[in-house]
This record gives sequence, C-alpha cells and structure tokens, in this order.
Amino acid sequence: MLDVRRMQVLRAVVTSGSVTAAAANLGYTPSAVSQQINALEKEAGIALLERHGRGVRPTAAGVLLTEHAELIGRRVAEAETALADLRAGRTGQVAVRYFATAGAELVAPALARFRREHPGVRVDLRIAEGARTDPEADVTLVVRPRGAATEDGLRLVHLADDPYRAVLPKGHRFADRRVVDLAELADEPWVGSERPGPCLDAVLEACAAAGFTPDIAVECEEYATAQGFVAAGLGISLVPLMGLGSRHPNVVVRRLRGPEPVRSIHAAVRESSRALPAVRGLLTALQEAWGADATKRPGSARATSPTA
Repeated sequence: MLDVRRMQVLRAVVTSGSVTAAAANLGYTPSAVSQQINALEKEAGIALLERHGRGVRPTAAGVLLTEHAELIGRRVAEAETALADLRAGRTGQVAVRYFATAGAELVAPALARFRREHPGVRVDLRIAEGARTDPEADVTLVVRPRGAATEDGLRLVHLADDPYRAVLPKGHRFADRRVVDLAELADEPWVGSERPGPCLDAVLEACAAAGFTPDIAVECEEYATAQGFVAAGLGISLVPLMGLGSRHPNVVVRRLRGPEPVRSIHAAVRESSRALPAVRGLLTALQEAWGADATKRPGSARATSPTA
C-alpha cells in the first residue's frame, strides 16, 4: 500500500525540482527526503525519479503519483475545511424528533431562530411519540419528570415546564374564577385528555397530592376532542398550555393550584452530539422559545381572566 505522506514528499520534490530544495521547503534534511522517496519506490515497485542536470525529474510513474498526491492533498484540505465548518456549527445536519403539541409553541419558534443563526445547517425534523426516544436522532423531545434517568448514550436537558389548565364548560360554577383549587374538581366527572404515560402520570400525581383520584367519565386521549366533550357538558378536563393552541368557543380555561399539575419537557440528546455547536445552539433556542411572549399564549394569566 502506498504511503500518502511519502506521496506528498514526492510531490514536493517534483514541484521544486530537487531533493535539496524539497528538503528546505519541508523542513527535513535531504537525507530524510531521499529515504522517503526510496521507501515509496519500494512500495510502488518502480522508479519514480531520475537525475536531470543538477536536479531530478519524475518518471512516468512519478508523474502519475504526483498527480494523485495533488488530488489527495486537495481533498484533505477540503476535508479539513469541512470539518472546521462542522465544528463551528456552520454546516452539518441535526436530526430532531418532537411530539405534536410541542410543535407550534416550542419547536416552530426555536427552529426559526436556529435557522437564522445557523443557515448552513440542515434540520431533519420529524414527529414522534413523546414518551419514546429515537436512537437515530441527535435530539428527541420527551416528557419526563425532573431528575429522571434515561437510556445509555443519552443525556436529558430540561427545556420547559408546561403547566396544565382546567378546561370547563361555559356556565360552570367555577367559570368566574381566575384560579381553581385542584381539590375542588375532585367530585367532577372528568374527560381524560391523556393516554397512559408520563403526561398522564403528571396529572394523576398532582391529583393524588390534592387527595383524590379523578373519576374519568370519558376517555379520548386528544386535547381538541377533550374540549369538545367538555363543551357538551360531559365533564371537565385538564389540558397543558401547549395543547391549548386551538380553543373551543364553548369552554373556559382556568389556572390551577394546590398543586398545579406540570409536565416537564426535556431534550434527550445523544452524548456523541452534545459537543456540536449546532446542537448546543438548537438546545438554547428551544429553552428560550417557551419563555418568549408568555402572555400571548392560550391559557396564560391574561387568557384565563374571568371574561375569557
């Protein structure tokens, strides 16, 4: 097998026209250059240089290897530039998986900012189930309790706390409240808005802390549908802020306390991707997206006034 470094020494000799000049350019001794050329000729099985006047010139094999050495040198330089761009976050690709309700309020504004700051980085963005991680993705958005363990090779980075709101039918006895105590909903029929998993666990744990287990009269596992059942008077429901992007006209949304159920949204980041500037930039954008313009969100303090 031909030694690529020796091929570059050959190129230096051919370009400069002599072993002595190549040695000076490379910072080697002439003897060291001659040894490298002799070793390369043994690898090639053919003479690469011949004497010409006071210097040397390449044989046909020497010309061939010199041309390939030039191509290799160019590709190595291109690779170094590409690697520098990747390390600096100017190029590359980031694979992101997210769940539906995080899309509009969290992912969309974060991605818009990220693209402004990293225009050369391609984002492979796909929707995925919020309870599972994707081993092929650099970043997967998941719902997990704070301090939860995760799989090997992944690191959890907290992005946002998404509090639940009480969704009540218009005319409900608590509709004129700004805030409702969770325990006051213990005797209400409930419309279940969550499927089994970490989101439902957050609701059930808050209810347990308030001293009751909710009576699920209707199961639907989908936020917009849950609002429809509530509007029809079939019960009350709890929906996280990120799930209130579209509100049914015949419901009211009220804040909760004692305690306030919260689902914690994290990024499960591949350990091998954490050091990439593009991934770090995306995580920063995600963390800051949820804090921007909070008063404009459905279910915010402004949106939960008694007139809402």
